[in-house]
Amino acid sequence: MPTRPPFADELGPATQTGWRARWFHIIFGHEDAAGRRFDVLLIIAILGSIAVAVFDTVAEAHARYGAIFYALEWLFTLAFTLEYITRIAVVDRPWRYIRSFYGIVDVLAVVPTWISLVAVGSQYLLVVRALRILRIFRILKLTRYVGEADLLWLTLVRARRKVLIFFSTILTLVLIFGALMYLIEGPEDGFTSIPTSMYWAIVTMTTVGFGDITPKTTLGKLLTSLIILIGYSIIAVPTGIFTAELAAGMRAKRKYASCTHCGQADHDGDAVYCRICGAALPAKND
Repeated sequence: MPTRPPFADELGPATQTGWRARWFHIIFGHEDAAGRRFDVLLIIAILGSIAVAVFDTVAEAHARYGAIFYALEWLFTLAFTLEYITRIAVVDRPWRYIRSFYGIVDVLAVVPTWISLVAVGSQYLLVVRALRILRIFRILKLTRYVGEADLLWLTLVRARRKVLIFFSTILTLVLIFGALMYLIEGPEDGFTSIPTSMYWAIVTMTTVGFGDITPKTTLGKLLTSLIILIGYSIIAVPTGIFTAELAAGMRAKRKYASCTHCGQADHDGDAVYCRICGAALPAKND
C-alpha cells in the first residue's frame, strides 16, 4: 500500500483501509501516476467549467450554444459534487476538511449551479472555481520557492509599520483634498459630497484620471495640479520601502565568510565554493 502524503495527518490519523486508502492517495496524493493523472483531469475540468461559465455570458455564444453550455455545466457540477463527496468519504476527519480552505472552495464550486435551480443568474458565480486552481501549486512542486515566498512574507511583515504610516498619510491627504474640492467646486460641478470628492482625490493622486468628475473653477484646477504633483512624488514610496526591506532580508541570509584564496566576502548563505575563484569556502561558524 502506498505511503500517506505528508499532509495527510491534517485530515486525520492513518486509519483508512481498502478502497478508502486507495482513493485517499489518488485524490490527496501527488507522488504516484494515479494521483498526478487525477490532478491533471481535475485541473482540465476546472478550466473547462470556468470557460463554460465565461463564454455563456456572451450573447452570441449563448444564443448558439446555450443548450450545450447548460449540459456541460451540469456535467461539471455533478462531477465536482461526486468528487467533493468522495473527498469527505475518504478522510478520517470530514468536518476538519469541510471547514478547511479547500473544503470551502470545493463547496463554492458546486453550490451556485444547485442554487440556480431556484435562483436565476447565480450560475455565473461559478468563476469561484478558479480558486481551486491553487491546487496546482502542489502538483508543480513549487516547494523550491518556499524560501523565497517566506522571504517576501517576512519583508511585508517587517515593513508593515512603515507601510501603515504611509497609507495613513495618504488617507489624510485624500480627506483634506477631498474636503477642499467639495468646498471649492460644490455639488453643481459633480462634487456632491466629501466621500465623492475623496474618490476623485484618490483617482487623481494615483494618476488614473477617469475623467468622470473634473474641476471647473480656476482654484479647483490649481488644486488638482498640486494633487497630481504630490501623487507623482509619493507613488514610489511603498516600492522603496518594500525594496529596502527586501534587500535587508536578502543580506541577512548571506554568509560573509571570506574566501581564503581570493578574499571574496559576499556569498549566498548556502554557498560551498567561492563564486569568483571556485575555491572551497571555510565552514560557517554558527
